[in-house]
Amino acid sequence: MTRRFRPIRSIAGEYVRAWQGLPRRAWILFAVNLVNSSGSMVFFFLSLYLTRKLGLTAARAGQVLGLYGLGSLAGAFAGGWLADRAGSIRVQKMSLALSGVLLLGLGQVRTLAGIIPLLFGLALFSGMLFPANATSMSGICPPEVRVKGFALNRLATNLGATIGPAVGGVLAVRSYDLLFWADGLTSLAAAAVFVLLWRGAAAPDGRAAGAATGPSAATAGARTATYPPGPPAAAVPGSRSPWRDVPFLLMMGIFFVWSIVFIQVLATFPIYIRNVYGLAEDRIGQLYAVNTVLIVLLEMILMERIRKYPLTRTINLSFVLLGLGLGLMPLGRGLAFGALTVAVWTFGEMLSMPLVTALVAARADDSNRGRYMGLNSFAFSLAFVVGPAAGTAVYDGLGPDAVWYGCAAVCLLITIAFSALRPHLEKR
Repeated sequence: MTRRFRPIRSIAGEYVRAWQGLPRRAWILFAVNLVNSSGSMVFFFLSLYLTRKLGLTAARAGQVLGLYGLGSLAGAFAGGWLADRAGSIRVQKMSLALSGVLLLGLGQVRTLAGIIPLLFGLALFSGMLFPANATSMSGICPPEVRVKGFALNRLATNLGATIGPAVGGVLAVRSYDLLFWADGLTSLAAAAVFVLLWRGAAAPDGRAAGAATGPSAATAGARTATYPPGPPAAAVPGSRSPWRDVPFLLMMGIFFVWSIVFIQVLATFPIYIRNVYGLAEDRIGQLYAVNTVLIVLLEMILMERIRKYPLTRTINLSFVLLGLGLGLMPLGRGLAFGALTVAVWTFGEMLSMPLVTALVAARADDSNRGRYMGLNSFAFSLAFVVGPAAGTAVYDGLGPDAVWYGCAAVCLLITIAFSALRPHLEKR
C-alpha cells in the first residue's frame, strides 16, 4: 500500500519544494494578478473582433494591433521610469484602475475612429503594469528565489488565463460586448484587491516591502543571483544606466526578435486556427487553455528542476522549442494536433519568460531596477508594434503557412545569435 502512494508523495514533495521560500508580499502580488488575469478575455479575441465584427482585413487588423503595441511601448517605458520614482505599487494600482475604465468604454464604441484612441490608452496604462510588477517582485524576493517569484506571477497570469480564454470563447459566440464587460470589471476588481491587501504596507514600493521579508532590497540587488546557478549577475555599478550595458542591450535585441515570433500566437494564431483549421472561437479558447493549464501545472516544478542547469543554456533551448512548436502547425489539422503544437511551444515559453526576466533582474540593482525592467518590457512592446502587422502581412501576402515556417526559421537564427552572446552575459 505504501509503495502505491510513493509517486503521489513524490509529486507532492516536488510542489512543496517549488513553493518554498517565497515572502508573503509575493503572494499578494500573485493574488492581484490572479484576479486581473481571470478576466483577461478581450485581447485573445481582438483580432477576430476586428475582422469578423468590424469587417477589417487581416492586414488592417494587424495594423490596429500594432497601434496597441505602440501604446504598450510607451507604457513600458513610463512604467519603469515611474516605478523608480513614484513607487511600483502605486503604478500598478493606477494601471489596473484606468485599464478597467478604458475596457468598459472600448466595448461601447463601434467605429474604428472611436476604437483607436481608447485602444491606445488601454495599451498605454496596461503596459505600465509589467515593469512595475516585476520591479516589486524583484525587490521583494531574495535573489535565490527571484526566478520563483517571477514564475509565481506568471502562474497567476496563466491560472487566470486558463479561465479567461475558455470563458471568453463562450461569451464571444454569444456577444463580444460581454467580453469587454467581463475584462473591464475584473481589472477594476484587481485594483480593489490590491488596495485592500496592501493596506498597511511599510512603503509604496517593492523595495521597502522586501526589507521586511528577508535581505534588504539594496543587498538583494547587489548580490549575485543564485537561482538558478547559471550566469552570475554582472557587476553593474549602482547608478549605471541600462543603456550603457552593452551585453544587456544585445540580449534585448534578441528578445525583441523572439517577441515578434511569440506575438504571432496572439495576433495570427486565432485567425489561422479559425480559417485554416476550421475551429470556432470556443475551440480556440480551448487551445489557449492547453497553454495555460500546462503552465499552471508544470512551470513552478520546472523552475525547481532546472536549478542545476546554466540559465542561458536553458533560454537557448526555449528558442528551439518555440520554433519547433510553431513550425509544426502547417503539418496537421484538427483540435488534437493543434493542442500538440501548443504544448510544444508552451514549454518554450515556460523556459524563456521567467528566466529572461530573472537574467535582467540580476544585471540591475535597487537604484535602476525599474529602468532595466522597463526596457525589458519595452522590447516586448516594441515587438507588438511590429509583430502583428508583419505576421498578418505575411499571412495575406505569402499565405497562412508561410507565417509559421518563417517563425521556425527566425527561432533558429536567434538561437545561434544568443549562443554567441552567452559568454558575455556570463561574465561578472
